[in-house]
Amino acid sequence: EALAARNLQAAEDWYRARCARLHERAARSQEAVRASRREAGECRRQLQARLVEMESLRGAHQSLERQLQELEERHNAEAAGLQDTIGQLEDDLRNTKNEMARHLREYQDLLNVKMALDIEIAAYRKLLEGEETLFNMGSSGLPSLSSLPSPTYSFQPRSFSSST
Repeated sequence: EALAARNLQAAEDWYRARCARLHERAARSQEAVRASRREAGECRRQLQARLVEMESLRGAHQSLERQLQELEERHNAEAAGLQDTIGQLEDDLRNTKNEMARHLREYQDLLNVKMALDIEIAAYRKLLEGEETLFNMGSSGLPSLSSLPSPTYSFQPRSFSSST
């Protein structure tokens, strides 16, 4: 009986020691679980904050993308308008050059006609001067005609330079 009582006492002591260690380990584990829960809660809060921040940034990104697209569309429209204006100006320039070339040809033709007329006028003047001289020589017996002043014609040809 004494041996059984000692064994029972030893078993109870062992059981109590074992329970105390288990309670101690359970308390540590419970504290670790609480710490883990606190850490998990903190991580959840951080995750929620990051998700809200990410959604905010996503919205800002989409807004910036829309603005960029609008700017590109506006820029493309302006570029197309400027290209149209450039095309019109090039057409106007081409037409003006053609018109200037036509005017220059007309001016050259008129200048050639004027030169020909000047030459013809000079030839007629020479003929008139020659006839006047003959007339003055032939009518030297008539005093009334010789007293008239003799007309003198002076022709000074102009020189024109053409640049075509």
